[in-house]
Amino acid sequence: MADGANVPGTSDRGAEPDVILSVRDLKVYLFTARGVGRAVDGVSFDLRRGETLGLVGESGCGKSLTALSIIGLHPRPAAHIVGGQILFRAQDLLKQPARALRSVRGRHIGIVLQDPMTALDPLFTIHSQVTEGMRVHLRLAAKALRDRAIELLRVLRIVSPEERLSNYPHQMSGGMRQRVVGAIGIACEPEVLIADEPTTSLDVTVQAAYLALLRDIQRRSRLSILFITHDFGIVAKMCDRVAVMYAGKIIETAETKELFENPAHPYSEALLNSVPDVRSNSRRLVSIKGQPPSIYDVPCGCPFEPRCPAVMARCLEQFPPSVEVKAGHITSCWKHVG
Repeated sequence: MADGANVPGTSDRGAEPDVILSVRDLKVYLFTARGVGRAVDGVSFDLRRGETLGLVGESGCGKSLTALSIIGLHPRPAAHIVGGQILFRAQDLLKQPARALRSVRGRHIGIVLQDPMTALDPLFTIHSQVTEGMRVHLRLAAKALRDRAIELLRVLRIVSPEERLSNYPHQMSGGMRQRVVGAIGIACEPEVLIADEPTTSLDVTVQAAYLALLRDIQRRSRLSILFITHDFGIVAKMCDRVAVMYAGKIIETAETKELFENPAHPYSEALLNSVPDVRSNSRRLVSIKGQPPSIYDVPCGCPFEPRCPAVMARCLEQFPPSVEVKAGHITSCWKHVG
């Protein structure tokens, strides 16, 4: 696909001037003993300077693999990027040599990984891990590195940051480890931050402080954030636009308020309906019946068809084309196709 036309999350005019990261028809397949799994199957979206794009969907839909693939951290040898483009400042990262990608990763595109126990190396101190990116990319002196690391930990409300720098990951609580991973992600003040469930282990107070920090950085530096989360409360607070992902595809993209008020895809509507409403007296939670399809056996039609309350005959035959139901609101659903 040359210009990303007719794809949820992209404009038919191609990449806009203020787009800093543009993913075009990205396909990441898993080659295992079970066969070929289409984990990410034609994902496209644009991330503009200074905006936060939320990426939501059930576990296993391909959100984290999409994020890891952007900076070349997809799990190898099983995962292979078999097609598409990842354009950062209009340069395709998939065509860059490994050395060039390493100069982008951490410095220009930061990432906050989902699981701090696997993101942090148990053999190195917190000081070593928080300052590594700054040492490599910013070439700061030893005292400046330590001062910057202390500042980051203090901002993220880690008590006695001077002492914590000499700790190893196992000497910290889960919430502290999560905050350390967050500090690593923003240490070099990147232009793009990929935040994969960055608040999972944080209590409400620290979560609010961390989100406020990200917003403050955005105001000062026009930081662009790809925010992966299951928490629609955070989506409402943080995200300018939302992309809904299902079975390796983005099936709807819209501004946050528009998506919340007028979801166009039955899956988006079902996700929003499954969020508990504190204003309701009902004790029964609404769930989405069934399970997402296996990545090794994705149907040729709409993958949501077995769970969809509005299924039609053609839903079984072909994946629906993208339709702009309103300016900037794009979905892939046959009920919007004339």
